[in-house]
Amino acid sequence: MKRVVNIVVITLTSPLHVGIYENNQLIKKYSVVEQTSEALPLLFQEILNEYTPKGLFFARGPGSFMAIKITYIFLKTLSIALHIPLRASDGFRFNEGRPIRAMRNLYFIKRGETISTERFDHPVDQIFDLPHTLNETYFSENVEPLYMLPAV
Repeated sequence: MKRVVNIVVITLTSPLHVGIYENNQLIKKYSVVEQTSEALPLLFQEILNEYTPKGLFFARGPGSFMAIKITYIFLKTLSIALHIPLRASDGFRFNEGRPIRAMRNLYFIKRGETISTERFDHPVDQIFDLPHTLNETYFSENVEPLYMLPAV
């Protein structure tokens, strides 16, 4: 019998992270540097062979436009097909609130509940990590992606 788990996905930058949570405790972590469109189907093929998901959670942005779009479509489809809930949080939850790169020296920042962009003279490390304990209250049913593309 497969273990019933929650799955958390972070694809805002490379590497992308997928965490498997049993009783809201991280039991397995995947980190891959391949493109989101290539990595997600392969990872989930492996995950679904081993586990039965009861919920999907993801970082809905801001970050890489294509990665956010692919992740949303992939997880939304999986959620519908498996009849399980999909919930989301912004990416700042997974990087200790640090700026998230938009492009070149422009970064997304979050102050309070407001996300905006700001230029930085020096690059900011893009380190995202899965929490050891999944706190489901940090996620909402609002799963609409935070694309937030700045004007080019």
